[in-house]
Amino acid sequence: MNHYTKRDILKMVEEEDVGFIRLQFTDIFGMMKNVAITTSQLKKALDNQIMFDGSSIEGFARIEDSDMYLYPDLDTFAIFPWRPQQGKVARLICDVYKPDGTVFESDPRYILKKVLSEAKAMGYDFNVGPECEFFLFHTDEDGRPTTLSHESATYFDLGPLDLGENARRDMVLTLEDMGFVIEASHHEVAPAQHEIDFQYGEALKTADNIMTFKLVVKTIAKRHGLHATFMPKPKYGVSGSGMHINMSLARDGINAFSDGADERGLSREAYYFIGGIMKHMKAICFITNPIVNSYKRLVPGYEAPVYIAWSAKNRTPLLRIPAARGLGARVELRSPDPSANPYLALAVCLAAGLDGIRNEIAPPKSIDCNIFEMTDEQRKSAQIEALPASLREAASEFAKDEYIQAVLGEDLSRKYIQAKEKEYAQYRTQVTDWEIGRYLHRM
Repeated sequence: MNHYTKRDILKMVEEEDVGFIRLQFTDIFGMMKNVAITTSQLKKALDNQIMFDGSSIEGFARIEDSDMYLYPDLDTFAIFPWRPQQGKVARLICDVYKPDGTVFESDPRYILKKVLSEAKAMGYDFNVGPECEFFLFHTDEDGRPTTLSHESATYFDLGPLDLGENARRDMVLTLEDMGFVIEASHHEVAPAQHEIDFQYGEALKTADNIMTFKLVVKTIAKRHGLHATFMPKPKYGVSGSGMHINMSLARDGINAFSDGADERGLSREAYYFIGGIMKHMKAICFITNPIVNSYKRLVPGYEAPVYIAWSAKNRTPLLRIPAARGLGARVELRSPDPSANPYLALAVCLAAGLDGIRNEIAPPKSIDCNIFEMTDEQRKSAQIEALPASLREAASEFAKDEYIQAVLGEDLSRKYIQAKEKEYAQYRTQVTDWEIGRYLHRM
């Protein structure tokens, strides 16, 4: 990871002919925001003096205490390769502070930092590798997104079946220009669905990278006349897009999840981490699967998990233990989707795992068969519970879990619940094409 000083930033801006700098931050719902400045304002920005109106960002602040300041993280400086080469555009990812110089407690990036500090106090560093899926669809004659695609490619197919191959290649090259280490990219199961995986790394940098990844994918897709969407389930009848999260803890640079003496290669901490995730999973869903559409993906038959279980031998459970051992030992959570705010998603996952370690929460017995082929009686006998089936149910579970609420803090938890209950209420009162087709001619 680069470590820059103010002097470094000023020098790079001058040498690279940077004309604009975007000061980026993420709102509570995972949407990237920015304030653009010219280089004449850069010194002011580096001295944390750029202000914005927090009341205009949903969920951030009230009108009466709306002034917020952006504190750039200098190590996040990057130049956008797709912008003009004269008067280039760069970015700095920022933390949000209040006028009195104290951190804004509901800033998602701060919330992740807070939980990472708790892990550090226990002797752990948190490392994460995301698997981000997305769809590439055509746009209409006005440039608006559709759910149309002319291709019928499936898992690992290549051109000419994979019509998004050229766009995906340009995405990978652009990401590499911005310092990403891309480990794999391929066509996914559904037509027009893709995945690009980047290197496992420290959690805060990974969350920053997920936000940058989304921006790059959408920008390059548009340049190819396509629309990239991270909506979890944009089309009925095909697999949805997930964002599997591979997680491990390190102590003094050594993987704390690894134990060569264990039959699965896992340490006690790894098992307790799994136990903590499973204990809080229903509340976690509210953060990792945060929109109405998220729950259209979490249904049987489309590769996404539905039941709260773990295994080292098959891919149907919620938590999977990949075959890698030693330095590669990790836990893969398969329920999150890319509509999630990555800072909040990683914060609640880590917090739940730490709760498992602190309180030595042993996970239940692993389920090494196909859970979807089990009968209801067999699942009940094995005490396998289901994930929430709707955003409303997830909100209810979150409201009952005081530990996970405390991760977000009282203010953000309240705002988040209110916003998502409103979203669900709006959804519930819609009349859909399915209902018209099903009932209009019968009733």
